[in-house]
Amino acid sequence: MLNKQQIFGKESEKLAAIHLKKQGYKIVEKNYKNELGEIDIIAKDKNTLVFVEVKARKSSRYGNAKWGVTPSKQKKISMVALLYLKSQKQDNIKARFDVVSINTKYGKPEVEIVKNAFELAYK
Repeated sequence: MLNKQQIFGKESEKLAAIHLKKQGYKIVEKNYKNELGEIDIIAKDKNTLVFVEVKARKSSRYGNAKWGVTPSKQKKISMVALLYLKSQKQDNIKARFDVVSINTKYGKPEVEIVKNAFELAYK
């Protein structure tokens, strides 16, 4: 059984996928996991494979949700993405990292897609 935070996370990921589709992304996988971690959404945007991190906040107490994708989180996502590309034998494909930021204001979610939110970080 999921707790309130997990339910909020799942609902946020569904909302993010809806917005990505409206922008022309094609969802490849959701909640991809390997031994290094998880990527919320893997999608195609034209000829680019996009690794998407979804960040959502119920209030502005801790600032904009997109700032929650810290350098350590970027490194972890990068490592998971590299292993994904290797496992799929897609080492030479064009790829990028996007963040979908969902901030709730006055009870209404505001969704922002940040393309190229960060570079590959593995050091």
